[in-house]
Amino acid sequence: MYSALLIIYLVVSIALIAFILLQQGKGADAGASFGGGASGTVFGSAGAGNFLSRTTAVLAIIFFVISIVIGNINSHKNNAKQGAFDDLSGTAEQIQQQQQKAPAVLDTKNSDIPQQ
Repeated sequence: MYSALLIIYLVVSIALIAFILLQQGKGADAGASFGGGASGTVFGSAGAGNFLSRTTAVLAIIFFVISIVIGNINSHKNNAKQGAFDDLSGTAEQIQQQQQKAPAVLDTKNSDIPQQ
């Protein structure tokens, strides 16, 4: 699920950048009023402002929602319940204590026990 969210996040961010770059600036309206040929555009003489601005708003909302969800998932990754073997900070001390409590192991090389 996390990988799918990252892929969707990437696609939405690229689409958001593309739609922002497709929009005209505020100064472009003055040139269009003097016969800029706006009637021959893809979106008609009304312009693409309505379509592009709505699509940009929807993509921005999706972008922020996915950002919050991914941030929430990342913040809860480290809060998982730790198992018995996750905390290994005292292992050296525990091993030394166990070795002191354990009976000594017989060294078969230097003992009087015949080897097979």
